Amino acid sequence: MVSTSSPRLLSSLLGDRLGALSARPLLRIGAPGHRRGTSCQATRTLSNLVDALFNRRSRDDSLENNRRRLQPGKVSPRLTVPKHIQRPPYVDSCQRPGMNNGPEIHDEKGIECMRASGKLAAQVLKFAGTLVNPGITTDEIDKAVHQMIIDNGAYPSPLGYCGFPKSVCTSVNECICHGIPDSRPLEDGDIINIDVTVYLNGYHGDTSATFLCGDVDDEAKKLVQVTRESLDKAISICAPGVEINRIGRTIQDHADKFKFGVVQQFVGHGVGKVFHAEPAVLHFRNNERGRMMLNQTFTIEPMLTVGSTNSTIWSDDWTAVTEDGSLSAQFEHTLLITEDGVEILTQC
Repeated sequence: MVSTSSPRLLSSLLGDRLGALSARPLLRIGAPGHRRGTSCQATRTLSNLVDALFNRRSRDDSLENNRRRLQPGKVSPRLTVPKHIQRPPYVDSCQRPGMNNGPEIHDEKGIECMRASGKLAAQVLKFAGTLVNPGITTDEIDKAVHQMIIDNGAYPSPLGYCGFPKSVCTSVNECICHGIPDSRPLEDGDIINIDVTVYLNGYHGDTSATFLCGDVDDEAKKLVQVTRESLDKAISICAPGVEINRIGRTIQDHADKFKFGVVQQFVGHGVGKVFHAEPAVLHFRNNERGRMMLNQTFTIEPMLTVGSTNSTIWSDDWTAVTEDGSLSAQFEHTLLITEDGVEILTQC
C-alpha cells in the first residue's frame, strides 16, 4: 500500500505514519514521482460510487446495540528478543524500509524457507485465536504470541518496524488494521483481527484472521464469514499468468452481494526476504497491470466493513479505524504461485 504523495507501502503493517491519510484511496505505487494513468482514476471513481450505493449503514446509525467506540489503552514496554535470533535488517537500521521494487521470486531453497516461516506463522495465529475470550487484554495476547515466536527461534516481524512497538497487530471491532496491543480487555460480542508475521531463517511469513469473542451478533458474524469467503474466492483464481487485478474484482464482487464495503487504503503485497515487496495487491476492482509468476510469493488480505470504508488514524500514527465506527474484518494468507496453481503457505 502506498500513499498518493509517497511511494511507501500501506500494507497490513505499513500505514501513513504521518497521520495524513485522506478519505481518497492511497494508490500511488512505484518510484517517487510515479503517476498512474486516467484508467486507475476512473476505477477509483467507479469503486467509490459502488461503495456509496451498497454500504448498508450510514454514519449516524452504524453503532447498534450501544457498542462503545474503541479508546486507546495503556501500552506496556516493548518486549525483548534473545540476541541469538536473527533480526530483519530494518530492526537495527535508522532508515525507514520502503517497498522493495521487485517481486519475491524463489528458488527451491527459498520456497522451503517460505514454507517454514508460513507454517510457523499459521501455528502462532491458531494459538493466538485460542486466547480470544472476554476479559483477556490484547497486551496479554501480544506477550503470548511474542513468547511462542521466539521459542521457535523466529523474530516477530512487526516489532520495531518503522517504530511499531509490539509483536503482533490486534484490531478490535471498528479497527481496520494496525491496532497496537494494549490494556483494553476484550468484551463479550467483540470481533478481533490478529495479524501475525514471523521472520524465520531470513524469510517472512504473514497471516491474519478475525476471531469472535463470546456472544457475537449475527451481523458481525456475517461480516466475518463474508470476509473469509472473499479471501478464499480470490485465492482460488490464482495461478501463473493470471492478471493480479482479478483478485480485486473477485473480492469486490463477493462483498457487493452482501452490501459490505471493501477498504481501499490498505492492500496486499509481495513478501519473502523482505516484509513488503511488489506487487501491491488491490482488493477492489481496478485496472492495474501485472500477472502472477511461477514461484512468486505475496499476500492477499481483504478488509471489509459494514459501513464506511474510509479510515481515521489515531494519534499513535498506526491504529486505523473506520471513520463512522462501523465494524471491520480481515483475513490474510501468504501464497506461493505454483505450476498447478497456488499453495497457501500460512495454513495449518
